[in-house]
Amino acid sequence: MTTTPPVDDPRPVFARAVDQAEKQVEAVRPDELGNSTPCADYDVRALLGHMISVLYKIARVGAGGDAREIADVIDGIADTDWADAFTKARSDVERVWAADEMLDRMVTLPWATLPGRVALDAYTHEFTAHAWDLAHATGRLSELDPDLAVRALDAFPKFAPPETRSGQGPFGPAIAVSADADAYIRLAAYLGRRPGR
Repeated sequence: MTTTPPVDDPRPVFARAVDQAEKQVEAVRPDELGNSTPCADYDVRALLGHMISVLYKIARVGAGGDAREIADVIDGIADTDWADAFTKARSDVERVWAADEMLDRMVTLPWATLPGRVALDAYTHEFTAHAWDLAHATGRLSELDPDLAVRALDAFPKFAPPETRSGQGPFGPAIAVSADADAYIRLAAYLGRRPGR
């Protein structure tokens, strides 16, 4: 018996964004862990720890817990174990979010209480941005899916409009770039990253 997925199910696109991020994580070599990234205060090691933290937070809120109980950066992972740690955290997310009713359940994030489908959509775009951050830091930009960047560019104004940014937190003031720039360059600039860095 086949079942029809719910209308506006964000899980397939979320999976694509996490697939892309996971490929970037798997490609990181130990000698790249100290590379700087476009995320202020994060080198590659810290960015990997943050991405794994986000996965644990998504699983925690899906299970009815408090994401604030999880550090923003997971550390203590051996240089060669980042890919395994990411895969383990991802499997927790997939297990918790497998039930369709999760999409309409209200979940409390550190910054808002939202229906599950909206929360997962927001995290989809966070993983898209962090995949670019990681690819930029390690020189693997050619491996990114431009459709995910276009989707993120469409969504981020709802979650992080420039006029609400204080200069503190994960997003800086938007930076002007050419309208015909690559979608990831436009996304990075919108989020306050300096694409040429």
